[in-house]
Amino acid sequence: MKFRASAGVCQALAAATLILLAVLSAGAQTSAAGSPRELSSYKLGVGDVISVQVIGEDDLKRERVRLSDAGTLSFPYLGEIRVRGLTVGELEALITQGLKGRYLLDPQVTVTIQEYRNFFVNGAVDKPGGYAYTPGLTVRKAISIAGGFKERASREKINVIREDDPKGASQRIALDAPVRPGDIITVEESFF
Repeated sequence: MKFRASAGVCQALAAATLILLAVLSAGAQTSAAGSPRELSSYKLGVGDVISVQVIGEDDLKRERVRLSDAGTLSFPYLGEIRVRGLTVGELEALITQGLKGRYLLDPQVTVTIQEYRNFFVNGAVDKPGGYAYTPGLTVRKAISIAGGFKERASREKINVIREDDPKGASQRIALDAPVRPGDIITVEESFF
C-alpha cells in the first residue's frame, strides 16, 4: 500500500520540521553559552587576528584580519568599527545590531580569534622576546616558553607591566599568576 501526501501536507510537515529544528537549536545554544560568567572575558586589542562570518552571507566574511594600530576593523556596510576593548560576544552583538533591519532580517554573526597578540618576557631568561599568547598561560609557563631562567635569575623578583594599565606601572607577580596578552614580564637577577 502506497501513501501519497498532498502538497499542502508536505508543506505543513516541512514547516513543522523547521520550527522543531529552530527550537532545538535555540535550546542547544542556550545551554552551550551558559551563564554570562562562563562567556569569554578576553578583551580584543591591537595585534589580535580575528575572523568574522555572517552565516549565509559569504560576501560579508572577513578572514584573518589583524586589528589595526587604532584597534579597529573595517566591515562592509558598517565602515570602521572600534573593536579594542570589546569581547568576542560584544563584537558579535555590535555587528549583528548594525546589520539587522537595514541590510539583513536576522543576521547570525560569528567572531573567532585566530591569533592572540603577543606577550613579552625579558630580563634573566634564555630567550627574551615576544611570544604568541595562549589561553591559560601563567608566568611559569611564559618563562618556560622564553627558554627558562638563566643561572642567576631570581625566582621571586618577577615583575609585570599590564597592557591595560594606563600608568604602565610595574608590579610584582607570582609564578602561578595568569599572563594576559600584551603583558611585559621582567625577570630580575639574584645577587646571591
